[in-house]
Amino acid sequence: MAPVALVGSIALLFPLIFRASTWACLFCFTTHEERLRLCQLFVGTEGPKLGQCKDALTAAFEGLSDVEINYDERGHLHDAFTQMTLALQEVAAAQGSFKAAFPIAAAKMKKTIQQLKKVQDCIPPCGVQEVSRRFYCWGCFSTVCDLPLDCPVQDLTVKRGDQALFSCVVGFQLPESEITYSWKFAGGGLRTQDVSYFRDVPGAHGYLARIRPVQPTHRGTFSCVILHDQRPLARLYFYLNVTGPPPPGETELQVTFREVIHWTPREAEMIEPWRPSLSELLARPQALTLGNLFLLAAVAALVSASVTVLVWVFFRWYLSGS
Repeated sequence: MAPVALVGSIALLFPLIFRASTWACLFCFTTHEERLRLCQLFVGTEGPKLGQCKDALTAAFEGLSDVEINYDERGHLHDAFTQMTLALQEVAAAQGSFKAAFPIAAAKMKKTIQQLKKVQDCIPPCGVQEVSRRFYCWGCFSTVCDLPLDCPVQDLTVKRGDQALFSCVVGFQLPESEITYSWKFAGGGLRTQDVSYFRDVPGAHGYLARIRPVQPTHRGTFSCVILHDQRPLARLYFYLNVTGPPPPGETELQVTFREVIHWTPREAEMIEPWRPSLSELLARPQALTLGNLFLLAAVAALVSASVTVLVWVFFRWYLSGS
């Protein structure tokens, strides 16, 4: 009997669940007191017509039960429901009919929702993508893309003595402010995403970083964590494989001895911030930050002023000789 009673209880709950979902958007953006007050203005504070008014309000907004909107548009939709409530109160004050007013208000609200800014699609394979956050009217809750925080490992092969450049960028839009980058390294040739193997790398804080010259000790996995207000948005991984023989004339024992002589604490090595040259700036337009643009403008102004002074001195010398 217990299973039968359980099934019966669930069956009784279905109408209640369905009834709650049919007015979901209305429920999310208006209060019970506001809805009750609205019907009281139309039909009075008591009597059977009060229940009929509530049922009519529910039925009018039944078409907005499964609506999902851009999370950032919640404020606009809340304002729209507030204006709708005020407009219906004016209809009630003018002795209007709720049976005619509610469907008209619901149709206008549906058009308003269709004009809201659309939510962006999720961009795989990873990351917390706030620009893709959706708000669901049927449950009055929001979700982000169901993607992992960790991005797949990217493989990078570099010859010994060359330069390794890492670019910590993702395919989705990041917030405009309070973005920071944290670099870590798991040495010993490990290719891993286990955070317990990584240690912080000092001196690297931007989205671009490089190692030069690359040595066999740099073989391993580098990790870049993108943070917004100290909250991680994505973790990128780069496995660096170092190839190439030792310098000519060196035996394996000589290489080992030289590395021991020049050994420094591991905390002081590795990545250096990317300080691009002029040619690298021109080759990478995205590297032209506001600071770099000011620097280029200052250099151009200095060169122009120097040329002007030289021309003026030459003419003074030429005219004095005449």
